[in-house]
Amino acid sequence: MAEISSSEWDSFLSRYPDTHILQTSLWGQLKAEFGWQVVFVTHQDCGAQVLLKQVLPGFRFAYIPKGPVGADWRLLLPEIDNVCHRRKCVFLKVEPDCWVKDGGTQASQTIQPPAGFIPSPHSIQPMRTMVIDITGDEAVILNRMKQKTRYNINLAIKKSVVVKSYQDLSSFYHLMEVTGQRDRFGIHSPEYYQRAFELFHSRDLCQLLVAEVEGTPIAALIVFRHGDRAWYFYGASSNAYRERMPNYLLQWEAIRWARLNGCKEYDLWGVPDADLATLESSFTGQASGLWGVYRFKRGFGGELKRSVGPWDRVFRGFLYRLYSLLLRYRASEG
Repeated sequence: MAEISSSEWDSFLSRYPDTHILQTSLWGQLKAEFGWQVVFVTHQDCGAQVLLKQVLPGFRFAYIPKGPVGADWRLLLPEIDNVCHRRKCVFLKVEPDCWVKDGGTQASQTIQPPAGFIPSPHSIQPMRTMVIDITGDEAVILNRMKQKTRYNINLAIKKSVVVKSYQDLSSFYHLMEVTGQRDRFGIHSPEYYQRAFELFHSRDLCQLLVAEVEGTPIAALIVFRHGDRAWYFYGASSNAYRERMPNYLLQWEAIRWARLNGCKEYDLWGVPDADLATLESSFTGQASGLWGVYRFKRGFGGELKRSVGPWDRVFRGFLYRLYSLLLRYRASEG
């Protein structure tokens, strides 16, 4: 079997209940509604949701986020290659759902890509993250956190911060705009967040949590779950009441929600791509990019992990080099 339908993909994934959420058909549906083409491919005990998007006029690139799924995916490559050739793809990018074996603490450690791939200088998903073990009772989870983080959770409660579940995303998006301007990062359109919430909340796979002070929203996040894992993808906060530490209580309530839904891990989704020694020695002196959130995320007792990849499979060498130059130019302009 080669290309299949989304319902057939769901049937295939039923054999792999802990598949990463970025390989679910719901995520594919979200991306399809915002400019991507989605193809599902299987071969025996392996499969992949492949996302395609125009990268140069008349040409696409193919992307497999946190996949493929299943057994030895080298057996799947001929089918994926056929998808890419038929759709005039310049290259295929794969970011596997797999960690460097030592947890990513060594900056120099790499895993060689499969035959036919090259290491890519450009990742789409964060390379490193903090993953919190949320097994055990709440006291055990809190005890794994740094003392200051526990203190800030309790401070938020004492300062009358209240966390509620919302279904109206207007307050969330306003806070995203404030955060994006303050911390200088781009955000999605309100329609994107709305659709992501609708798709996953309708299956009880996400929750919008909002921290309030006297009825005023001051911070918010959307937490997602699939299988035994949960992810903190989107978060925002106001410039007001920051001294009441609402983000700490928000994360704690998101962890509690994930636990109640059977999750064993909570992924904080993104810290600087540096080894643990560098992170610990440098985070107090840096605030740009993901450095600005590392100080916050490190306190929740998570384990630093690094993904393998990203790996590129090049089909059109000249156009791939042209695209790589364009990426470097945009990075220098930014």
